[in-house]
Amino acid sequence: MLKVFICGGSGYTGGELLRILSNHTGVKVIGATSEKSAGKSPAELFPNLKKYSNLIYEPLKPGKILNKAELFFMSLPHGKSQEAVDFFFKHGKKVIDLSADYRLRDVKIYEEWYKVPHNYQSTLKKAVYGLPELYRKKIARASLTANPGCYPTGAILGLYPAIKNKFIDYSSIIIDSKSGVSGAGRNPDIRFAYCEINEGFKAYAITTHRHTPEIEQELSLSAGIDIKVNFTPHLAPFDRGILTTIYAPLTRQMGTTEIIDLYKDIYTKEPFVIVHDEGKLPDVKSVRGTNLCEIATVVNKRTNTLVVVTAIDNLVKGASGQAVHNMNIMMGFDEKTALDTLAIFP
Repeated sequence: MLKVFICGGSGYTGGELLRILSNHTGVKVIGATSEKSAGKSPAELFPNLKKYSNLIYEPLKPGKILNKAELFFMSLPHGKSQEAVDFFFKHGKKVIDLSADYRLRDVKIYEEWYKVPHNYQSTLKKAVYGLPELYRKKIARASLTANPGCYPTGAILGLYPAIKNKFIDYSSIIIDSKSGVSGAGRNPDIRFAYCEINEGFKAYAITTHRHTPEIEQELSLSAGIDIKVNFTPHLAPFDRGILTTIYAPLTRQMGTTEIIDLYKDIYTKEPFVIVHDEGKLPDVKSVRGTNLCEIATVVNKRTNTLVVVTAIDNLVKGASGQAVHNMNIMMGFDEKTALDTLAIFP
């Protein structure tokens, strides 16, 4: 039985980790940290987690919890994960970091976008980007996996087959995403109160969202050339999910059916990617609570443009579910363990 510890277990992603791992036959959650909720149990914060009534949140003290587990999930804010990740990694533990601290390969880009210094560059070089559909073999050998961001997950999976098959113009990619409110985290903020969000729909962080360089990094690596994208996120009045619509000019005449076949060929063995047949489109409601990414492709013949639509649950495939998927690969479990039976919420 693999012993795991969740650092930052009282937020939405921490709660989702606990929910998913409660059904994992090969894992035991030894403990979880929370600064604000220390002394409480997860069941007090998340009524659906009654299984963890006897588990008590404790403050994060890396030296104290080091020998309690073999693998550590780091669900801490950006900038706060750096030191703890480095500590556990250098002491021989497996680490999966859900923050952005080890995703970007270029330190200067990280510091430019996140406005904090990166003090552990030698450890950063050892991190593997944790998108299983692209890096499964590297993840299997990794001791430190950097879990992807939610927006990048939907965007990269939506574009990867087109880039791999080289049939789009890389210079004119537009990514338009809509996220549920849980993407902002569980901390109280008047901007995300019910009366502020309900009946509203708005764009934010235009040209400045921190997931932009992550998307560009991975698309550039897949293409073998530097790619820049126009990425605009939106906040929508639903709890969870991300719907992403991508536009890219085609470099040759192609039909929708041909492109669907190419996408299905790329993802045919992927357990958590569904490529829809022509005429069916993704919906955030249909992936709610699951580790699935739904993808649809349509060709606008009038403009010779590829339109790709993806849907994920930002807290599962966009965070905690993908982290468990990475753990399964790293530790030699069946990849679908605890993930293929996740119920779609009503």
